[in-house]
Amino acid sequence: MTTTGGTGRSVLLLAHTGRKAAMRSTRLVHSSLTEAGLTVRMLASEVDDLKRAGFELDPVEAVRGPGAAEGVELVLVLGGDGTLLRAAEIARPAGAPLLGVNLGHVGFLAEAEREDLNATVRSVVERRYAVEERMTLDVAVHNGGRAKGEPPVRTWALNEATLEKATARRMLDTVLEIDGRPLSRWGCDGVVCATPTGSTAHAFSAGGPIVWPEVEALLVVPISAHALFARPVVVSPDSVVAFEIVPDTPAGVLWCDGRRMVELPAGARIEVTRSDTPVRLARLQRAPFTDRLVAKFGLPVAGWRGRAERDDL
Repeated sequence: MTTTGGTGRSVLLLAHTGRKAAMRSTRLVHSSLTEAGLTVRMLASEVDDLKRAGFELDPVEAVRGPGAAEGVELVLVLGGDGTLLRAAEIARPAGAPLLGVNLGHVGFLAEAEREDLNATVRSVVERRYAVEERMTLDVAVHNGGRAKGEPPVRTWALNEATLEKATARRMLDTVLEIDGRPLSRWGCDGVVCATPTGSTAHAFSAGGPIVWPEVEALLVVPISAHALFARPVVVSPDSVVAFEIVPDTPAGVLWCDGRRMVELPAGARIEVTRSDTPVRLARLQRAPFTDRLVAKFGLPVAGWRGRAERDDL
């Protein structure tokens, strides 16, 4: 970690403007950052939302478009994981690190909680944070545009790419392929292809394993699959994971991080690979991932003594 001062610094501040608590926190953070001499940049739409709710901020640099994070040293996010995933779409192309303050429920991607807000702002001002990179996925959907000869639809994911059935009454019929070879065919409600970061999200809900962030791997987790072999698998980060919707079967739909959707006609092919462009996350503390799991999920650890106490016996 480094601690430096300086002028000409800017932070992109993103918030869940549908919550009063988030808007109050936004006003507090804006005031603290501007008093410290930093330029606060915000999306013009959020500035308007705050103004309509009686939270007019001045000065603020209102920005629009996909380049909103260009040139900022940090994207500070006030909200839950949904807000942080939205912020990742803006920060990733610019290579700007994200720092999330959880105003939602579990908030697994967030680094700090609401009660830590003042200390978090001080850490930003003093640049007391480290940055780590998280793997993302490149996703290509062939025949996603339906017409033959069209180029594949390309998108990406930080947490997961999820194939789902398009209607509640009909199962998704798909064949899983790993590195160019078929592995299994499933009639299922869906399939999750996740990163280690996403292993605590949809993949976990579907029965997948939790993978520590520093482990480089891709996860494939079927959802309610009717097949002899229907267990989660963990493959190399260099593998090509592909799914084919079986021809003449019901269509499906692809969701990336629950935000970007592509329709999947029968016969569509989805290829998932590791992306060369990570999402960068700012960390205020280097607590073990185990401690984060225990805190976020409220896991029972009563009775644990640890090695030090055992050595004293």
